[in-house]
Amino acid sequence: MSNWVDATVKKVTWWSDTLFSLVVNASVEPFKAGQFTKLSIMEGDKRIARAYSYVNGPNNPDLEFYLINVESGLLSPRLAQLKPGDTVLIEQRATGFFTLDEIPPSEQLWMLSTGTAIGPFLSILQQQEVWQKYTQINLVHGVRFNADLSYQNLIHTLINAHPTQLNYIPVVSREEPQQGLKGRITTAIQNGELFSKASRTPSPGNSQFMICGNPQMVKDTTQLLLDKNFKRNRRRDPGHITVEQYW
Repeated sequence: MSNWVDATVKKVTWWSDTLFSLVVNASVEPFKAGQFTKLSIMEGDKRIARAYSYVNGPNNPDLEFYLINVESGLLSPRLAQLKPGDTVLIEQRATGFFTLDEIPPSEQLWMLSTGTAIGPFLSILQQQEVWQKYTQINLVHGVRFNADLSYQNLIHTLINAHPTQLNYIPVVSREEPQQGLKGRITTAIQNGELFSKASRTPSPGNSQFMICGNPQMVKDTTQLLLDKNFKRNRRRDPGHITVEQYW
């Protein structure tokens, strides 16, 4: 049974015309970085709910979510209208297995994301565990436009704190990138540009891949890695590829 509690909106940040972050305060149960919960509103006796990953680290009482305002959506347009002081409902207990304790140790950790799916990676990167577990961390964010590269201040704070460990590689598909690569993550893997840009050579012996994004991106990227002799990570059969579909 879901256990819903009130969450008070503390801050709303608009990154672009469609991308925004929602910060709320609520009494929720402890969660692991990489997990998700649900936000909801009531319309009469009908609940409209959607799952969203935490962007904040588990020790931060400011609960943050990164959203896209889908014009035809049932929930996001309503969440987009919220102002500080407003109330939304949040599920107390988080869920999900896209967490570091499910990922085997390795030298390199590759975090491949598209759009708002960078959220769980930002949560993970705000915890000390990831920096202790992996020598080299590569945060890859695929977007359509440069303006979609949100959270630049946080990302550069992380880079400044871990300059020898963290690579940040944006991949912009629909215009010339102001930083990073042009195209799609899948193409950058196929032609080798991604690994060249990171100055890394991943192999099954030295790398773990976490993939979070739309279902087609997850499927295509997984297959590219399988073709390179990486294998899916399972509890009973540890591998190199761990995925989360983000809608």
